[in-house]
Amino acid sequence: MRSPELHGLSLTGLAIYSIALTHFIRGIPSMSQRFAGRSIVVTGAASGIGRASAKLFAAEGGSVIAADKAAGVNQTVADIKAAGGKAVALEMDAGAPADVKKLIELAMDTNGKIDVIYANAGISGGTPNLFEQSEAEWRNILQVNLIGPMLAIQIGAPHMIKAGKGAIVCTASVAGLRNGAGSPAYSASKAGVISLVSLAANNLGGTGVRVNGICPGLIETGMTKPVFDRARAKGTDNKIGQLNPLRRAGQPEEIARVALFLASDDASYVNGQVLPVDGGLSSSLPIVPPRMV
Repeated sequence: MRSPELHGLSLTGLAIYSIALTHFIRGIPSMSQRFAGRSIVVTGAASGIGRASAKLFAAEGGSVIAADKAAGVNQTVADIKAAGGKAVALEMDAGAPADVKKLIELAMDTNGKIDVIYANAGISGGTPNLFEQSEAEWRNILQVNLIGPMLAIQIGAPHMIKAGKGAIVCTASVAGLRNGAGSPAYSASKAGVISLVSLAANNLGGTGVRVNGICPGLIETGMTKPVFDRARAKGTDNKIGQLNPLRRAGQPEEIARVALFLASDDASYVNGQVLPVDGGLSSSLPIVPPRMV
């Protein structure tokens, strides 16, 4: 008896195809070596999105320079090496010009080139209102969150220009799109990153270097840990992310996969864009979510 078929594909074949497709969408490292032989720089790699991204870049064959002000970046590199990947750690301040210069020089000394820069490092600055954040706090947040990516581009891009190719990805935020997702200084800094992506892409026009960004929504990271801890302490963690259509928070790996896509040849014609990855939060104006029947 013949097995049932769907459009000429047997159920067995369909099952195999479905598994392969699922692995492709999820970016299972063993199925792809998109970054084999490539030199990758990731800032903010001690935890959260940066750590997840550094691990995925390495799992897909990249030689990673993982950087962060926090010592946890050494654990990120240890994890990568334990999994058979290539990585070097650097403790540095992403907002300090001398440190960024040292980072780029390390990448060049280690790999002889730079193919990808993921300018991901950022700080939150808490959640006070406009009249509670001091000028000093504004300066500190802007230095890391906005000046940091600018420095990464300004110091790192010339090496890519010489090679005639390269990809730069910056982490912005939904807080940079609309009010309500972060402190005033944080939101302004991320709005600046969104602008930086478009102007950098155009300033680098004709060089072969692409610049794109990501606007994460509520993601469970070290930065957002207080939000999740408070909700779990009150027993309201089931309400986290309830304002987006997926009704949940995101995980660092979900942002990392988008960063890898934008940095890869799969996105070779994507340039000057900032993609919201927020469960659909930015797709609607604030409304009371409809009841599900």
